[in-house]
Amino acid sequence: MSDRPSVVGVVGLGALGEALLHLLHAAGYDVVGVERELDVLARVDQRMKAADATRGPGAAVTLTNDTAALCRAGLVIEAVTEDLETKTEVLRRLDSVCHDHTVLVSTTASLSLTGLAIASGRPGRTLGLRFLGPAAPDSAAEPVSTAMSDDDAVDALHRLLPTAGLTPVVLGPVPARDATGLVYAFLNRAVALADTGYVGHESLDTAMRLGCGLPLGPLEMLDELGVDGVHSALLELWHRTGDDAFRPAPLLTSMIRAGALGRKTGRGVYRYDELGHRLGAQRPAEGGGEAAGVRTVGVVGSGTMARGIAEVTTTAGLRTVVVARTEEKAGGLHKAVEASLGRAVRRGRVTVECRRTALDLLEVTSDAGALAGCDVVIEATAEDPAVKRSVFERLGSVCRPGAVLATTTSSLSVAACAEAAGRPGHVLGLHFFNPAPAMRLVEVVRTATTRQEVMALGHDLCRRLGKVPVECGDRTGFIVNRLLFPYLADAIRLLERHDVEVEKTDLAVQRGFGFPMGPFALLDTIGLDVSLAILRSLHRAFPEPDFAPPRLLEQLVTQGFLGRKSSHGFHRTPRRAQL
Repeated sequence: MSDRPSVVGVVGLGALGEALLHLLHAAGYDVVGVERELDVLARVDQRMKAADATRGPGAAVTLTNDTAALCRAGLVIEAVTEDLETKTEVLRRLDSVCHDHTVLVSTTASLSLTGLAIASGRPGRTLGLRFLGPAAPDSAAEPVSTAMSDDDAVDALHRLLPTAGLTPVVLGPVPARDATGLVYAFLNRAVALADTGYVGHESLDTAMRLGCGLPLGPLEMLDELGVDGVHSALLELWHRTGDDAFRPAPLLTSMIRAGALGRKTGRGVYRYDELGHRLGAQRPAEGGGEAAGVRTVGVVGSGTMARGIAEVTTTAGLRTVVVARTEEKAGGLHKAVEASLGRAVRRGRVTVECRRTALDLLEVTSDAGALAGCDVVIEATAEDPAVKRSVFERLGSVCRPGAVLATTTSSLSVAACAEAAGRPGHVLGLHFFNPAPAMRLVEVVRTATTRQEVMALGHDLCRRLGKVPVECGDRTGFIVNRLLFPYLADAIRLLERHDVEVEKTDLAVQRGFGFPMGPFALLDTIGLDVSLAILRSLHRAFPEPDFAPPRLLEQLVTQGFLGRKSSHGFHRTPRRAQL
C-alpha cells in the first residue's frame, strides 16, 4: 500500500462529512462522497463546484448515493449519524465493497470503537477519528486505534491527517467526553438565552468571541457542528446523566422541525450561500454620532480597570480626569498609566508621540469636584453595591446636568448601583473587559429608564475608543458572565468524580474546540475568589442549579487557593510565571 491513498472516500455528507470532503479535496486527494439523501448530494455538489470555481479545479470529485463507488478507495471515513445500528450497517457494507487493504475510519464520538471494528468484519483495519469541534483547516482530530489494529492501517491514518490540513492530537476518551459535555451544555445555554430575546444572535456571538477569545460564537459553532447533531448529542447526555443542563433547548427542536440544521443546509441560526459563507453578517459601525460632542471623560477609581480605561480614553484623544480616593492612590495611578504606555510603545502598540499626548490629556486627583465639567463619567470602583451607590450619590451632586454616568459593574444591577445619582435617564452600563487596553468588547447595558440618545452615545463612545459595543438589558451577568460562569461551574463539578484530570480536561477543551484555554486554567486566571463572588451574585439573581457555586470552589477559596495570584489554584503557578 502506498504512503498516500489514491482515492479517499467519505460516507455521510452532513456537517462533518462535507467538511472532511472539502479538506481532502483541497489537499489534492481524489475523493468520493457517498450520501443517500439526494438533496444533500445536490447541495454538496453545488458547493464543491463553487469552491472549484474560486480556487480552480483540482483532483477528481465523485458524489454518489452508491457505496460501490468506493471500491477504489484506499481509505474511507464513515461520518454518518451517531447511531450504533446505522454505523454498523455502513461499515459492513464498506467491508463488502472495498479492497481487503482499505482502511475504514469511523468518526464515532461515543460508541465503542472496538465493537464497531469487530462488527465491520475487518477489526484490524477499522480505526477511529475523533472530532470535538467543527472540522476546519488546522483543527484538531484524534486518531484512535484498538488493540486489534494493524500497524500499517494506523500509520496510514496518521499520515493522512497532516496532509489533509488537520492537526493530530492525543486527548483520551474521558477528557474528550468531558470537554464535549462542557461545551455542548454551554451551547445549549446560549441557544436558550438567545430564545428569550434578551440579546440578538449576532450580539451574543460577538460578545462571547471577543469576551472569551473563542474562535466562533456559540451560535456560529452550533451551525458549524449541525443543529441535529448537537441536539442528538444533548439528548444522549441528558438521558445518560439526568442533568437538565443537557436537556435540549426548545429552539433546537423547533429548528430541526423547520429543517434549519445549520451551515450544511444553508440555514440555521444564520443563513449561508452556496459556498457556505455567512450571509448578512453585521459589521461594526464607525464611531462618531452622539459621541462626537464628548470632550472630557471622568473615571472614578484607582484599580486595574480604572487605570486601563484611563489609558484607553487618553490614547483615543480624550481629556480624562481620574478621581482616586487619596492623593497617594492618585499618584500611583498616574505612574501605572505612564508605565503601561511605556510598555505599549516598546511593543509597537502606540507611538512615542501618542504616549506623550495621552499623558498630557490625563489628570489624576482625589477631588471629585474635578468631574464637574466631564461629559461622561465612568465609575470603576470595587464590585460592592454599597461602594457603588455611595459613588453615584456623589456623582449626582457634582456632575453637570446632562452628563452621562456609567458603571463598569460586571455582575450587579446597573439601575441599583446608579439609583442614588437621581438621574435615571442618563445612566447606563459600560462593562469593559480586563485588560481594558487589549480587550475589544464592551457590554453596553440599558436600564429600564436609559434614554435612547444616552445608549447611542455609549455605543459611539465605545467605537471612538476602538472597542466593539454589544447591547444588552440590565440583568445580572449580562451576556458573557451569564454564559461563561455556569460552564466554569460545570467543570469544577466534574472533579467530584475520581477519573477527572484537570490538565487533560483543559487540553481537550483547548485543542478539541479551539478555546484559548481550558476551564480550569481560565478559573485560575480570573481568580477563584472573583469567580466565587460572581457565581454567588448570579445565583442570587437566578436560583437555579446552573449558577450554584460548587462546594469545591468554596473550599479552595476558604483555604486561600485563589489561582494565579496566589500561585495555587487548580494548577500550580510558579511565581515567576505571573510576571
